[in-house]
Amino acid sequence: MAERVQVREISNEEGQRLLRMVRRSSGSIVTWRRAQIVLWSAQQMDVPQIAALGFTSEDRAREVIHNFNADGFDSLYPRYAGGRPPKFTDEQRREVKQIALGRPQDYDLPFSTWSLTKLAEHLVAKGVVNDISHEGLRLLLREEGVSFQVVNTFKQSNDPNYEAKKNRILHLYDLADGKIDQARGDPDVVICFDEFGPLNLQPHPGKQWAVTGGGAEVPRRTRRATFTRPHGVRHLLAGYDLSTDRLYGHIKLTKGRTQFLEFMRYLRTLHPPHVRIAIVLDNFSPHLSTKKDTRVGQWAAANNVELAYTPHYASWLNRIEAQFQALRYFALDGTDHPTHKAQAAMIRRYIRWRNTNARNRQLTELINRANVA
Repeated sequence: MAERVQVREISNEEGQRLLRMVRRSSGSIVTWRRAQIVLWSAQQMDVPQIAALGFTSEDRAREVIHNFNADGFDSLYPRYAGGRPPKFTDEQRREVKQIALGRPQDYDLPFSTWSLTKLAEHLVAKGVVNDISHEGLRLLLREEGVSFQVVNTFKQSNDPNYEAKKNRILHLYDLADGKIDQARGDPDVVICFDEFGPLNLQPHPGKQWAVTGGGAEVPRRTRRATFTRPHGVRHLLAGYDLSTDRLYGHIKLTKGRTQFLEFMRYLRTLHPPHVRIAIVLDNFSPHLSTKKDTRVGQWAAANNVELAYTPHYASWLNRIEAQFQALRYFALDGTDHPTHKAQAAMIRRYIRWRNTNARNRQLTELINRANVA
């Protein structure tokens, strides 16, 4: 019977060195894997056990153990030729990106998510790359547009007409962007509408420049606590005209059907009556016609307006959401307005600034990032 493959007897100092190599999070992933195999063997694990734990082949485990017995710790370090670091091919980059965007469970691994260590180990074990460091993997993923992000929650749309509504809105956006030619019945102008709020009188979280360490001469500004808010709320009714890249807004005490129709009449005055307008909006009840109140539908039919409703739980289809994120960032973050009048004035001033500086680099980057997110 052949003698089983086992690492030679190692000293306590060698065991401690192997343990340090396994525990550190930097350096070559090849060295880390080899040290791990040797350490398992030193703990009297058989080769089949090591192969199962390390998600590798038994032949590979035997090779590492034999090399360590012959050459010691020198065998754990990969021998690279001189010159520049390894350059990955386009095919390797695509495969690394595909695996990173997948889940470890898809590859029969008992992990909930990829870390750089686990991903690098899997790439080497699968033979996608011969070796890759954690920093090299991070840079490769960044170059491929992949980053480590928080998993967001979402609501699955239960709208039976989801595809039809979504496709109509995307068709309107293609018209507004000039990607397709206008057909019979298509609108000339597309406007996105939504409400923003409620607007409370409260200190909003934000950032500021401050003296490092909190200088006594200029104390760092803090946010006041608001245990009660007796001043009520306001609502911003806003429209984003895609044809002119301009934002419009009116602040109202309530956002009922009457206030909604008032703002719709205002948006209608932005273009001549013969120009057909499509308004993208959600299914908030004041936006709809009901059996008891048909004013919305009657007004749209009488004023050459198409109302394109987004599917339920699909507000991401409304392009005005990115404009609201920019408004929050530029005009509300870090503020603590004493009155609704002051807050409304700030919002109106921002809208004027935004329409004058629609090509501002920071504004454009923020909106583009919000549209993609």
